[in-house]
Amino acid sequence: MEASTATRPKALVLRGPGTNCEDETLRALRIGGADADLLRSDVVARDPGRLEGYAVLVFAGGFSYGDDLAAGRVWGASLRQHLGEALRAHVGRGGLVLGVCNGFQVLVESGLFEPEAAPHERTVALFANASSHYECRWVDLEVQESRCRWLTGAFGAGHRMPCPVAHGEGRFAVTDGAALERLRGAGQIALTYVGNGEDPPGYPANPNGAAGDVAGICDPTGRVLGLMPHPERNLDPWNHPEWTRLGAGRSEGEGAAFYRALVESAMAAS
Repeated sequence: MEASTATRPKALVLRGPGTNCEDETLRALRIGGADADLLRSDVVARDPGRLEGYAVLVFAGGFSYGDDLAAGRVWGASLRQHLGEALRAHVGRGGLVLGVCNGFQVLVESGLFEPEAAPHERTVALFANASSHYECRWVDLEVQESRCRWLTGAFGAGHRMPCPVAHGEGRFAVTDGAALERLRGAGQIALTYVGNGEDPPGYPANPNGAAGDVAGICDPTGRVLGLMPHPERNLDPWNHPEWTRLGAGRSEGEGAAFYRALVESAMAAS
């Protein structure tokens, strides 16, 4: 049963110049049961208090500022300067943050995944795809045991779901192997790319050459999640290119369950 308007958690989709996935993201949140709004981040930067009252913040995908310097770098630097304190306060009071594709790149650049590190001390980044070209394809994701409790609680470690990717700079990179192991040990690796029994999956199951096959990570609190694939593009059963082969009982795309889990977690925390 859909939550009443009075009990629906409030979600805010933030967009910047060049983002283009806000409509799909709004629909995904509303399907999930949220009362979702859309605002430009520069409007919020002039009045950070507008974030109060929202249980979920989502940074939409696209190509913010044309990815002119690097994917997400300009928007991420702007967030760090103008909204960094407000975003940390949102997380501190139990709010959730999601960044998808360019939104993930932006959150990496903003420093939310490594709150104690100065910009020049970051150990994670998103680089150009190893294939040296734009990747637009369907992949399979696997949920990992992580600090992102709404994800593991809803699906459990090992759960797999199909999801499309569409990016040119989605290769998750770390400074060294020790940094990857620190993330794994801290429970910050939330989603990985998987293939058909291959270990590691290789290309194209890992579409960008991500270190450790990492598709998404969370912050140390587990309340900030970023991933390169687009769950909001898999809301209806016919979104998948092989939907007729996936079973007659499949009534929605797997992305709908992803966003429903996000919203229900916010509802439970409110």
